[in-house]
Amino acid sequence: MKLGIIGLSGSGKTTIFEALTHNYQDVQNKTENRIGTIQVPDARVDRLSEMYRPKKTIFAQVEYFLPAGGHRKKEKNQEEQAWNEIRDCHALIHVLRNFQVYGFEAPSPMEDFETLDQEMMFADLLSVEKRLERIEQEQKRGKKPNPEEVALLLQCKHHLENETPLRRFDELAGAHLLRGYAFVTAKPMLVLINNTDEDNHPPDALKDLFQREDCLVIRGKLEQELGQMSMEEAEDFLAEFDITSSAMDRVIQRSYRLLGLISFFTVGEDEVRAWTINSGTLALDAAGAIHTDIKKGFIRAEVLSYDDLMAAGNYNEAKKRGTVRLEGKTYEVKDGDIINFRFNV
Repeated sequence: MKLGIIGLSGSGKTTIFEALTHNYQDVQNKTENRIGTIQVPDARVDRLSEMYRPKKTIFAQVEYFLPAGGHRKKEKNQEEQAWNEIRDCHALIHVLRNFQVYGFEAPSPMEDFETLDQEMMFADLLSVEKRLERIEQEQKRGKKPNPEEVALLLQCKHHLENETPLRRFDELAGAHLLRGYAFVTAKPMLVLINNTDEDNHPPDALKDLFQREDCLVIRGKLEQELGQMSMEEAEDFLAEFDITSSAMDRVIQRSYRLLGLISFFTVGEDEVRAWTINSGTLALDAAGAIHTDIKKGFIRAEVLSYDDLMAAGNYNEAKKRGTVRLEGKTYEVKDGDIINFRFNV
């Protein structure tokens, strides 16, 4: 799963990308895309690893994408091509500058947000209009259109013309017939307010944005510097300034949830592993995430929730308490389930 990092020039996109991925460049190269895959911090995996002491521990992962170049404020009539590189991202992180920079105007995060959001809506509107024109031309040549697709596109056109992003409408953002368009305003979005001071509360001017969007206040430069420290130096720094944890951990975890993902675990002496699936995945498909043979020969899933294991202290005690249960193919896997799949091929 991939998240694209967007924002106007000077917002701190590169700083956030480097703080998240620890993928640093001494000289900024704005002509190349950058990508980084990182582990999703999960205290449950840490605890399971302590309990089972496996040879290998594997966390869930997410991927961050930083497109080359940047968006300059108040550029109008952006071409649809400018957004094509992030269309294959599953979600977006929108970075807003809320700090003073020499040579830049005073920060105006709300205005910046609306500027880029409007550009995205314009790009999506172009895509919708092009498709509707193509459908009309095909219809003249005798090809019958899909009425459901046309109806959905007309809804998109209406909302975009009224400057409302498609992520506001679940029935459009999740419509199967519209997936191929990869509309940028239909993607889930996390907004990062990039501060330099210690105030982590929403600025008064952004309270409306916090009500409309999924938002976090962070200190990007501080997080970037933390990422370049050794583990010991970072722990000392956090303790000195009474900071409980890196904000990047929260960003990564929010990114994971933003994608609609959950983790189930497999445990043992060889490996403790977090497996990534979509929320609502059935046991049969979760088995397939591990291996197609397990799905093919699925018999039952032996399931124990993480919380029940912690309450029992060990697997055998959980069995005695009756919290280990057998589930069938149609069981909906829950976040934190520890599963042992029984199968035969």
